[in-house]
Amino acid sequence: MAKPVVLIAEELSPATLDALGPDFEVRHCNGADRGELLAALGAGVDAVLIRSATKMDAEAVAAAKGLKVIARAGVGLDNVDIPASTAAGVMVVNAPTSNIVSAAELAIALLLASARFISPANAALRNGKWARSKYTGAELFEKTLGIVGFGRIGQLVAARMQAFGMNIVAYDPYLQPARAAQLGVTLVELDELLEVSDFITIHLPKTKETANLIGEEALKKVKPTVRIINAARGGVLDETALYNALVEGRVGGAGLDVYVTEPCTDSPLFQLDNVVATPHLGASTDEAQERAGIAVAVSVRKALAGELVPDAVNVKGGLIHEDVRPALSLVEKLAQVATGLVGECPVGIIVEVRGEISEYDCSVLATSALRGSLIGCGAEDVTYVNAPALAVERGLSASVMTDPVSPDHRNMVSVRAAFSDGTQLVVSGTLMGIRQIQKIVAIDSHDLDLLLSDNLLFLRYADQPGIVGAVGNALGKAQINIAGMQVGRNHQGGEALMAITVDSPVPVEILTAVQAETGANTVRTVVLAN
Repeated sequence: MAKPVVLIAEELSPATLDALGPDFEVRHCNGADRGELLAALGAGVDAVLIRSATKMDAEAVAAAKGLKVIARAGVGLDNVDIPASTAAGVMVVNAPTSNIVSAAELAIALLLASARFISPANAALRNGKWARSKYTGAELFEKTLGIVGFGRIGQLVAARMQAFGMNIVAYDPYLQPARAAQLGVTLVELDELLEVSDFITIHLPKTKETANLIGEEALKKVKPTVRIINAARGGVLDETALYNALVEGRVGGAGLDVYVTEPCTDSPLFQLDNVVATPHLGASTDEAQERAGIAVAVSVRKALAGELVPDAVNVKGGLIHEDVRPALSLVEKLAQVATGLVGECPVGIIVEVRGEISEYDCSVLATSALRGSLIGCGAEDVTYVNAPALAVERGLSASVMTDPVSPDHRNMVSVRAAFSDGTQLVVSGTLMGIRQIQKIVAIDSHDLDLLLSDNLLFLRYADQPGIVGAVGNALGKAQINIAGMQVGRNHQGGEALMAITVDSPVPVEILTAVQAETGANTVRTVVLAN
């Protein structure tokens, strides 16, 4: 079989190739060259790895027939058309934690450089000027640092600046005050932060809500000595308003790494001595690039193997708790079993989650059920990205319900499938032990204890002597080895269900022979796909 093709469109850490491993054909192109990029995508690729210079817009996505993954080795996704990618069934992944330390450290570097006029003093000295008196700076000790956006990077900055003896206040409408208190930080409204801060550092994404958040009106509320740092996203800080405030003496200084338009090489801000500026270097460390490359390489491996990727940004479910992740594959297989037992695609599925994992967000398990059912119906190339859209086309929906009480197992999940004729089928499973071994524990009212394997055989029949022997005899004659068998019945002489794991697929003629010999009303084989 041909190896999946991975296109690397920008220079990445050598560790990226090491993390990809030998299972892929790796191609290279210059993603900043539009013609070269479109030609490379059109040649057939399964995944493309990019940084910030490659534009994966709707045109690029359309050119890449068969593309499954766009992997951004970094945090920002401004250069990726996520709606177009999602419509095409292409997973978009990034490396959200790869550069947080580097970004935090650069913000601090800009803050220190601004406080002590490092950039203009260095330039003056190189020009033969010993200007000690001109560049008198300010200490950080016992000053107030205002952090606008108190996510992971903001919290790293706070922890480091507390070591400088700074008083930290933060504005973040999504953070609980108790969490801020745990970190020794006072949570305040934005207006108060602007009024009390000696230094302000911005750590927010650019959205409709945050665009020009620190603008003309905000800069009327700050101390005239305040220094403002933006190493997050251009456009959150209004550059025109900042320039006016600096020139008029209403702001003491600024440190900038990001700009509303990039690359930016000609800004009036660059002419001011009290501005220190860098060309978007927040993630530009060897360590951050290596972490980003490794992270997206691992994501690409998972995505091309059909697994759910926690860092996928366009897959419903968001970040998946580590205790929930093992249930993804289990639910997929239970949905395949339910679909295979009936022999048609259901119209609705409820995933019932019981036990300890119910306290976490389990909504992604609905997508697992959709993917499993669609695979069971014969759909090809089903991913966690396109499964919801494919399900809508087939009139299939799925939802999740949770219950912390699980009487018989630490955790149990059930796939309750409803079919067009009004019938329902429930397949329940659990994960056993440290190795999280997948088991079916019930089908409808029949209790079982069956290890899930690739090849399964199910019979429904009237409970009577001799059936087990007849089935074993028929499979033995066909040289099909039985790995495990379970029989459940609702009562003696009532309906019985036999579930068998076998070492190889069971041909149709053997199924017919088994049904004839046993008189079973249902004989189904299910071959599980991973």
